[in-house]
Amino acid sequence: MRAFIAGVSAISRVLGVIAGLLLFSAVLSVTHMVFVRYVLNASTVWQTEYTIYAVVGATFLGAPWTLLVKGHVNVDLLQLASGPRVRLILEIISALVSLLFAALVGYAAYFYLHETIEYGWRSETVWAVPLWMPTLPMVVGLVWLAVQYVAEILRLILDGPRESQGIVAEQTKIFADTVEKN
Repeated sequence: MRAFIAGVSAISRVLGVIAGLLLFSAVLSVTHMVFVRYVLNASTVWQTEYTIYAVVGATFLGAPWTLLVKGHVNVDLLQLASGPRVRLILEIISALVSLLFAALVGYAAYFYLHETIEYGWRSETVWAVPLWMPTLPMVVGLVWLAVQYVAEILRLILDGPRESQGIVAEQTKIFADTVEKN
């Protein structure tokens, strides 16, 4: 099981690097677009569309890495105030609900990807990008996010809740101090 968790985590890290590269390429694309439009006074065709697709692709491909490093938005006041056993149960329930959501949206995205390939859909722009290209990162990212949630659930079962580099303990102390003062 630990090998599975390590393998999934490694692939999530690779997807995180790819997401970072996509964001960097989007920045370069916008820079190129600004230079071409305002310095050379020429028209641009592909930059806006590419930037949108790159940022969306980075969002979906980076989601498993974000989960791996505990970067998703998390309202954890109840978890912080709970003991270790209740915290573990709450984190597992949260991960299961999130897994279900990622799996369902990934399943729907797969059917959309299948349609884009089957019907040869293209964007309605001058560039006319085949729509399977911007749809594929959505499917890959959501499916791998679901797999990362499975690994996270297994890790929770094996190791218990993470202390997030002391953040949980620090936040619990801040919460307790606030309650005491009031």
